[in-house]
Amino acid sequence: MNAVALEVQGVSKAYPGTLALKNADFKVYEGAVNVLVGENGAGKSTLMKIIAGVEQPTEGRVLVKGQEVRLTSTEVAAAHGIGIVFQELNLFGNLSVAENIFAAREITRAGHIDHAQQERRAADLLRRLEHDIDPRTPVEDLRVGAQQIVEIAKALAQDARVLIMDEPTSALSAAEVEILFRVIADLKSQGVAIVYISHRLEELIRIGDYITVLRDGRITGHQTMEQVDVPWIVRQMIGSDAKDFAKPLEHRTGRELFRAEDICLPRVSGGFAVDHVSLTLGAGEIVGIYGLMGAGRTEFFDCVMGRHPNSTGTIFIDGQPIRRHDVATRIRHGLALIPEDRQREGLVPILSVAANLTLASLNKFTSAFHIRGKAEGSAVRRYIEDLSIKVADPAYEVSSLSGGNQQKVVIGKALMTGPKVLLMDEPSRGIDVGAKADVFRTMRRLAADGLGILFATSDLEEVMALSDRIAVMSNGRLIRIFDRKDATEEAVIAASAEGHGVSPSHARH
Repeated sequence: MNAVALEVQGVSKAYPGTLALKNADFKVYEGAVNVLVGENGAGKSTLMKIIAGVEQPTEGRVLVKGQEVRLTSTEVAAAHGIGIVFQELNLFGNLSVAENIFAAREITRAGHIDHAQQERRAADLLRRLEHDIDPRTPVEDLRVGAQQIVEIAKALAQDARVLIMDEPTSALSAAEVEILFRVIADLKSQGVAIVYISHRLEELIRIGDYITVLRDGRITGHQTMEQVDVPWIVRQMIGSDAKDFAKPLEHRTGRELFRAEDICLPRVSGGFAVDHVSLTLGAGEIVGIYGLMGAGRTEFFDCVMGRHPNSTGTIFIDGQPIRRHDVATRIRHGLALIPEDRQREGLVPILSVAANLTLASLNKFTSAFHIRGKAEGSAVRRYIEDLSIKVADPAYEVSSLSGGNQQKVVIGKALMTGPKVLLMDEPSRGIDVGAKADVFRTMRRLAADGLGILFATSDLEEVMALSDRIAVMSNGRLIRIFDRKDATEEAVIAASAEGHGVSPSHARH
């Protein structure tokens, strides 16, 4: 048994209208990966925020090396050797990579920030993570996956003895996940205690040493990892071992709703981020776009939504060409996008759940210059119920919700525009097994009602379970489209690895 680095005893946390944690006990062992799992809203992030000094417990205590401590801020937690990689990226977009890594812990010389030294140290940390990101690059110029690497580098820079990783692989490619696992193994060998939160259950089985399960704010199970399997984890999380991944509803594909012809997006550095992509989507059809990081899936969706004025090619909705490159026009013609990065692009965190839901469809609830509050409130309540959004009051800030419930708000906002075609970029990123099943059932129901759904994912199990057809992208190009009945995992993986120098066996992980 490893020594206990940190212990939480009898901790509860109350928020207005909800009890997020209920008398929770949690031990974190040195030189080990301490896995914490639970559905969205189970209390995982609340528990981690208490350990990291972001939130204060309503009752209970925290012990570091057997001594009770009061973690009143992240600075106090850091002084006790506790660092955290947050699920939602906590970066300054207008600052450089190096400035973000050393924010609030700047390296100084003669009373001034030593930018050169910070950049050298940042480059060393990024090399340790096997990335060649320029430390002088503004963070806002990086894709989400690269930003996640910067967030991890920021935590490594603190030399923490207890390192919390909240969904660290949610935006990483298969190759980047392997790198992270090597770094974790190195940290374990140095005696660092890792607290690891993820919804990828097979991933947890692979790297975990101890596992603790939360359900509705209570600890429901604690074991060494060698004693458990995936069905045990799911049973502790949701009370049954049924994964209910995406049971398909029978539906027919109707007329062509959407067509993209020869879509191109040139790169500033030369070549194409989206390279002459053409595909179609029928009413009631779900088409999955599968590919590794950098395949061009997100960029293709951005072109379809009119977010790149310099993109070329033509979009058709119900046979009508849509030529204007602006998002409002595309929404008006029946397109809606659920973006990959819900925090930056899908939500306004300081607004309420209700305001976020109706943000893109306010014209439906206005009369002259006034919002019809009764109609808006009725619609909000209907979508909260339909999508099983866990919130005590729609007036609460959306930032108070768990990650999975925030994702459901983003989906609800898109659906309230009354789209014909729904674009979903990594719809299950950061979503637990229960919320994932909810989202997938919603997708199937919408398709059965005649909506066309085009979704991008790097999860092979998802694309195989949900898609009527599978479009594989690599390096900005559409490599191949499979009918679901003809698709095999091996064929899809091989197509996605084309041009990446990735072996199919490696791409499978």
